[in-house]
Order: sequence, then structure tokens, then C-alpha cells
Amino acid sequence: MATAENAKLQYESGQDVVAFVALTDQGDHKDFRSSDTLWSNKSGYKPDVKPNGLVTGCVITPAVSLTKEAVDVSAGTCYLAGVKTTIVADTDVLVVRPAASPVAPYKKDSITINSGGTIVVVEGTAGTSFSTTRGADGGPPYIPLDSIEIGQVWMSASATAVIASTEIKQVVGTHTERYDYPTWEEKRANVASGTIGNAGIKFNAALPLIHTADNVAFEAKAVYAQYYEPQFTEITKCDAFVPPETSYSVASKQIYQTTLGSSSSTLNQGSFTAYLQDGISDGLIGLKGANLWFRFYQDKDSSTPYVLCQGILGITRTFPSGDQISAACTISSEEAAQDVIG
Repeated sequence: MATAENAKLQYESGQDVVAFVALTDQGDHKDFRSSDTLWSNKSGYKPDVKPNGLVTGCVITPAVSLTKEAVDVSAGTCYLAGVKTTIVADTDVLVVRPAASPVAPYKKDSITINSGGTIVVVEGTAGTSFSTTRGADGGPPYIPLDSIEIGQVWMSASATAVIASTEIKQVVGTHTERYDYPTWEEKRANVASGTIGNAGIKFNAALPLIHTADNVAFEAKAVYAQYYEPQFTEITKCDAFVPPETSYSVASKQIYQTTLGSSSSTLNQGSFTAYLQDGISDGLIGLKGANLWFRFYQDKDSSTPYVLCQGILGITRTFPSGDQISAACTISSEEAAQDVIG
């Protein structure tokens, strides 16, 4: 008969900061991961995800000075490598019209913020018509890996002329990269088929591959995150661990000649009992109400398998006169516990 006599329960007792680092694209341009398996979600230690992109301002308009082939860019802010950067307004930013010969009057130039926070124009290649394909004749250019595209200028004539407002494009997701588009979900743990991968985020849509390093690799924008790696401590005296898991129920309604049925699911609280030293100064008690990771090993001498869950720790203490001080603990989780097999 299998028992949990030799089991071990650990809780998140501390956190190690990992300052802003680039997350790694997993190949689908949606899934970006760190080099650690777990991210803390404790208050004050939550992940801070900052993809490169525009935050405010940097509106592109025709040059007020009426300088030909030029635009003005208003002041703004952006995130670069996780740092919120102030962009100084720039005027008479020159774009380059297509040459008169050979006859290819259609050209798209990108207005960008480079890695140093400066407005820079990246030239496209002229073509006989406009194209939506990056790097193609008449299409927008690829931009450097650590730059942010804030807009495009579309030119359809080689003759010198003032840039018109209709030639300036700043549609988010098409011509402008914002840090908060597309949106994403945090994956503070990635468990699939019993195997745990690294934590990270998953965008709700694939990022476009508009960046390049020396025209060799075409990549998505850089995505940075600061997070805290949880550290674990064993609860030396505990019992009766119940992981937060989903239960199912069925309801029915009698109608003429038949019965209608429906099912529903409920995510139940996890729980365990901890036996304490004084019930006041114990480390676990000080974390009441915190959102923590928990790991349960059926055999404390094995690194796998184990049950992994994250949730808010609730504690109800009992101080009996003739028995061990204890705490009935609950784990209120956002999702069901996961089994890590190997």
C-alpha cells in the first residue's frame, strides 16, 4: 500500500531577483521564455515584463518648417531593454525620395527609435508599386534588432515636394510598435506532459518578424522581463496535503418524457496542516495572505515526481492547552496543481 509517510512539503520562503533580461523566442514568435523554471507572484516580487516598444507620444507630422522631404516627431517615451526612455522631440527629420531614374517612384521609409533613444530614419527600397513585404522593392525596410519602429512615410513620386500628412502611417501593429501590443499572458510555470520547462510569457498573437541583425536573421522585437526566482524551505512538521484540483458535478432537470443534464467544474482550495513552534514567530505564519509556490514530494528523497501549485496562503491557528500548536492552511489558487513527473 502506497503512503505519504516519507513525504515533503516545501513553500516559497524567499526570492532572488533577476534584473531585466531578454526572453528567448521559442520559434512561434508568441512564446518567450526565461532561463528559470518558476517566477514568483508574491506581492512586491511579481514579474515586470517590458517588450521594446512605444509608450507615449512620438507622433509624426509634416515638418512645420515646410522643409521638403522632412517630418517632425513629437516627444515621447518608450521601453528599451526594460528601461523607460524619454525621447526628445525632433524636427526636420529627413526622409529620402526615390531617384528619378530608373523609374521606380514608390518607396517606404521607416521612422525609428534606435537603441540609444534617438530618432533615426531607415530607408526602404524603391519599387514600381507599393508592397507590404518587408525588404521588398516598394516595401518597408527591416529595422535593426534593438530599434523600435514608430511609423512609416510612403512616397509615390521622385519629384521634390513637402511630405503630406496622408503619406505618414502610424497604425499600431502595422507601422508602429507599442510595448503593450499585442497583449500577453504570464506563464509563471510551464508544465507539459509532466515535464517542466522555463517560465515566461505568451503573446496572444505572433510578433511580426520586422527586425534584422545585419540582414542575416529576421526576428521579432526584443522582449525583456525582470522577475524573482522563488527559493523554497521545507515545512518540517506537516500533514494531510491536498492539492488545489478541479472537481466536476452534474445537474439535471426533469422535463416531459426526458431529462436534461448539465455539467460544471469547480477549482477547489488546496490544504495542509502545519505543526508550529509557538504559532506566532514561525516563518510560515509571517507569509499569511501571500501568493506563494508550493512543492509536494511523495518521497522526500527523490527530485521527481512532485506536485506544483501556486496560490494565496490562508492560515487558521489552534492553540490547545495540551496538544501541539497547529495551523489549518489553505492554498487559494488561480489554476489546478500540476504534476511534474520528470
